[in-house]
Parts: sequence; structure tokens; C-alpha cells
Amino acid sequence: MAAYRYCEAVTGLQARNFSYGIRLLPEPKRLAMSALYALARRVDDIGDGDLPDDRKAEALLRTRELLDEIRSGSVAEDDTDPIKVALADAARRFPIPLGGFDELIDGVEMDLKGAEYQTYEELKVYCRCVAGAIGRLSLGVYGCQDPERGARYADTLGLALQLTNILRDLREDALNGRTYLPAEDLVRFGCQEGFAQSRPPVGADFTGLISFEAARAQAAFEEGLRLLPMLDRRSRACTAAMAGIYHRLLGRIAADPESVLRGRVSLPGWEKAYVALSGLAGGRS
Repeated sequence: MAAYRYCEAVTGLQARNFSYGIRLLPEPKRLAMSALYALARRVDDIGDGDLPDDRKAEALLRTRELLDEIRSGSVAEDDTDPIKVALADAARRFPIPLGGFDELIDGVEMDLKGAEYQTYEELKVYCRCVAGAIGRLSLGVYGCQDPERGARYADTLGLALQLTNILRDLREDALNGRTYLPAEDLVRFGCQEGFAQSRPPVGADFTGLISFEAARAQAAFEEGLRLLPMLDRRSRACTAAMAGIYHRLLGRIAADPESVLRGRVSLPGWEKAYVALSGLAGGRS
């Protein structure tokens, strides 16, 4: 239980949006989800950290080896890594498709290689690695009336969340030398100069670009939210809460596209809590 408490502490401190949803789950599922998040956070932190790329690659390889230990059932209860211990226990209790973590690592390795995306289809591959995989991992904890269809919807909902993330973090990523939006879209809207400034590129149709990408994210939300009726009430509330927070972020970005150049768009805590309670009451937030 101490290992789970560690994972819950990581989730509470670092998962500003995720934690609002998983609070709605019964304890066994909440603990398992905190273990999922804690390992996903570790993988993300490796990718975003200050280590040289070769050290990051080594750390990601060690994470793959950790997953192999969990799959083999060889993790001891007194292992010194609480995330490994908690996730191993969660994987014994729930049919978690651990390969989703390998996909997440694949996505982080794309970042390390400086991958850029020429087309939306290429970007979707990345999004499905770093976000769709998390949706499918979560489904292993939630359970689902139709696992095959549910996995497709969970994958698409993850795509919607990641597209929203990309729009929200547009300038921050640009300042870190990263561009995620498809190159063909940047050219189409005259935005190929990038987003390192607090104003749109001169002569660019920046509003058109953001509206275009936001519409894609909205379509992904509409399809992905078909997952909700397939889940039990508490899992449905958790998913609706997390998706609802990001959906509201998307709405704010679509209403004021230049806001993403001024700083990170966010919701106040009271609004996140309202969305979570709305999900518990049966709404789609």
C-alpha cells in the first residue's frame, strides 16, 4: 500500500487535470490509475528532462526492462522502486495492456529524435503513442462492455486530448525548438515561420490555422466520447471529467486563438471541480 500512496502523491502533485477525474473512482481503480499515471509521468519526465539524449535513451531502455519484469511477474514486494511495485500489483488485479507503455516510450523517442510531422496522418501516429496508449491502458482498469470498440474510442479520445495539448502548448514547444502541427498545415496558413513570438507571424492566417486544428480535435472528441456509455458509472464519470476539462480548454482556444501565444490556457480549480462533479452526475461536461 505504501507504493500506491507514493504514486497517489505523484499524481496529486503533478497531474493537474488527470487527478480531478480519478478521484471519482472506487479505491482499487483509483490506486491502479495512480500507478499508471506515475509511470507515464516518469517516461514524460525522462523525455522533458535535462539529461543528454544518450542518457535519456538509457533511461527509457531501463523503463522497458521494468515493464518486462512486470510482465514476467518477477517484481518483489520489497523492491525499492515504488512505481514498479504498485504497477505490478495493479497488473495482477486488472487486465492492463502494458504494451501501451512501450508505445508511450516510442512516442518519447520520437521527440528525442526531433521528429516533425509533414501530414496529419503522421501526427496521429505520434498522438496515438503518447495519448491514445494512455486511453487504452486506462480501459484495462475501467473495464468495458465492448473491449474492441472501446479501445478504438479510447484511442480517439486520447488523440483529441493530445491535439488540445499541442494547441495549448504551441508557444512553449516553439521556444523549446519543437513543432508538432503538420508542416503541410503550417504552409497552407502561412505559419511556417513558427511561433516563438507572442504575436502571429506577419501575413499569416493564424486564426485560420488554430480553427482548422481545433475542428479536428472537436471531431475526435465527438467520436471518442462514444466510449462513455460502454463504461460503468464511476469509470464513465472519471473519463467524462478528464475529457470535459480538455474539451473546455479547446473551446477557450477556439474562441481566442491568439491566447496560446500569450501563455498557457488553463481552467481555474473551481471550474475543474465543477466539470468533475458534472461527470459524476451523469453529464458529459
